[in-house]
Amino acid sequence: MREINVKEIENTVRDLCIQANIFLPESLEKKIECCAQMEESPVGKAVFDDLKSNIKAAKSENIPICQDTGMAVIFLEIGQDVHFVGGSLSEALNKGVSRGYTEGFLRCSIVGDPLERVNTNDNTPPVVHTKITDGNKVKIEVCPKGFGSENMSALKMFTPSASQEDIIDFVTETVSKAGSNPCPPMVVGVGIGGNFEKCAYLAKKALCRDAEIRNPKKLYADMEEKMLAKINMLGIGPQGFGGRVTALYVNIEHAPTHIAGLPVAVNIGCHVTRHAQKVI
Repeated sequence: MREINVKEIENTVRDLCIQANIFLPESLEKKIECCAQMEESPVGKAVFDDLKSNIKAAKSENIPICQDTGMAVIFLEIGQDVHFVGGSLSEALNKGVSRGYTEGFLRCSIVGDPLERVNTNDNTPPVVHTKITDGNKVKIEVCPKGFGSENMSALKMFTPSASQEDIIDFVTETVSKAGSNPCPPMVVGVGIGGNFEKCAYLAKKALCRDAEIRNPKKLYADMEEKMLAKINMLGIGPQGFGGRVTALYVNIEHAPTHIAGLPVAVNIGCHVTRHAQKVI
């Protein structure tokens, strides 16, 4: 049994909140550079130039890459041979987010009640997804999620008779309805299978996969490419001004499901789909 003090969890979450909001994942930054070369629209090219300048400015000035520093989503993988000491794990996660957003001078956007709408003033509480794994390590991934893109997401409970084309059309229609709202060029996460809540989780998890890694199963890797091609035929373009590149990439995650259902969720991320991780 390995003991980990929750203070280390708190400090790690604090640092990852700041890191994720200032520095894009390297694979995503490279994807933006690559797609900028593919864009043919003069306005679209100019927008890409602005996006790249913004990425560089965030790094050099050590400031958030976007003013919406998002709702903190934490994917926490805990090895079954880990024992936390020194206090409450839940409190450590909350304190980490609180310190990250206040000490990092990040915008605090969370209200404590969805109807009363009073700001918590430290961006807590985060949304935490916990998974128990083998071993004695803890993997923490912090994914700040802005709501310009989050609000454009969708979920549909298909029947098992739905075809691949039906699913591709649903994803494409969701992006089409979103238009310029998610600050394209966007990243599209798709969850297929599970149940109502599981497919939404899968779609959010899909956004955090490396931009260069396709689904390991050929069936879904092919669907990712088909979805991307169809989405980019919409012509929405960078920031909605028209062009060839509406989406940077599409990631699909899938899970077993019930014989009577076929849930599909689409979680849209903006061009700065942020995430940072560390293994302790």
